[in-house]
Amino acid sequence: MVHKVIIIGSGPAGLTSAIYTSRANLAPVLFEGALPGGPLMTTTVIENYPGFPEGVNGPDLIMSMRRQAENFGTKIISKNITKVDFSIRPFIVWADDEKYEAETIIIATGTEARNLGLDSEKRLTGKGISYCATCDGPLFKNKKLIVVGGGDAAMEEAIFLSKLAEEVVIINRSEKFKASDIMYERVKKNPKIKWLPNTEIKEFVGESHLEKVKIINNKTNEESEEKADGAFIAIGRIPNTKMFEGKLKMNKGYIITEPDSAKTSVEGVFAAGDASEWKYWQAITAAGKGCMAAKDADRYLDENTK
Repeated sequence: MVHKVIIIGSGPAGLTSAIYTSRANLAPVLFEGALPGGPLMTTTVIENYPGFPEGVNGPDLIMSMRRQAENFGTKIISKNITKVDFSIRPFIVWADDEKYEAETIIIATGTEARNLGLDSEKRLTGKGISYCATCDGPLFKNKKLIVVGGGDAAMEEAIFLSKLAEEVVIINRSEKFKASDIMYERVKKNPKIKWLPNTEIKEFVGESHLEKVKIINNKTNEESEEKADGAFIAIGRIPNTKMFEGKLKMNKGYIITEPDSAKTSVEGVFAAGDASEWKYWQAITAAGKGCMAAKDADRYLDENTK
């Protein structure tokens, strides 16, 4: 059987694509992957998604989207796509050893935040440790926060958090910062932000919530502790796009789409959400791009179906 639309990924982008394509009677098949719902499934309270004045739990938002997609006729398969072939028509994707064919593909595989790889980090993620200041920063008003990283992303996180927090401490493992000069200068002039260069985190400390971090100066080997009500890890993100390497045009792992479009370098293949977005990384922008991908796929089918 050749499906009209196959969607790879089940975060806000994939589920929004499913809602729109199923309402267009395209009978989409969505593969929800190894991490159904994406990072929102580990997010406690989302306060900036429109329509929820009191906030909404990440899993609740995802499950509402999922039910909505299913109610309109989306078939959701709890398998992970492991291989694709975009060189032939119809396109072929494999889930384990099972083959599926489709006239169009929507890729919404998202990204993963880079982490420090500490056991204590994993244990306290969502309990004081976050990877998104605009998502979780308002939960830490008038608190002492740390930001880990030295690039533009870390500087942006620190500047945003300084508007809310009592103090922000940037922890960077090297002497020099990778941030652009303009971002570096903005942070340097901010009286609420202080620096700890040549510093690495050894352990996040806390029972039910983060309380402090154990750090080490990697030049002097001097160990100390820093009080922290919250920690924001800003050392980059990893696009979940490895299986598309050599098949689609990319930029540092992110799928390139045409301006004002979800079209990729292969006609009939579309990309939505963080897999094709290296700037915003927000649920609402992912959902918007998911809508674009669905509309582009619908238009493509209209123009190419005899």
